[in-house]
Amino acid sequence: MGGIQRRKKFHRGDVHLKRRWNGKRGRKMDLDQIDATLQAQDKVDQLLTQQIDYEKTGLGQFYCVHCDKHFIDANAFKAHVKSKAHKRRLHALKVEPYSLEEAMRAAGMGSYVKPVQREVSTLLPSAVVAEETLEDVKKQAMDEEKDTEGDVKM
Repeated sequence: MGGIQRRKKFHRGDVHLKRRWNGKRGRKMDLDQIDATLQAQDKVDQLLTQQIDYEKTGLGQFYCVHCDKHFIDANAFKAHVKSKAHKRRLHALKVEPYSLEEAMRAAGMGSYVKPVQREVSTLLPSAVVAEETLEDVKKQAMDEEKDTEGDVKM
């Protein structure tokens, strides 16, 4: 009559696991870490103009500082900038992160000071500003390799 029942394979109750799976790739998930990176201007400049790295997605040229993600090309980066996830991250970075002083005030050791709203805008990598494609970046990497090989042989 009944036969064997097929087991449902819907994972509706594992949201806590999904968050853990998403964070396992070594990204800076915490807003405090990203805010510290954004405060150091030399570090931001270094991330926006990275050296070509064959191990990273898009050779490391298409990187979103706010979301700590590498993208395959300029089109993927531009689509990401328009996405809800990126806009949500920018909105979260507008509020100044909690500090030890604010925690002490919350515990009753001082008066309340409203968090400062900052102006945050998307920072574009140099490859996106120059409107380079992945093929242009690959050609540039090959030219750099030829130059370094020529210098070593001399």
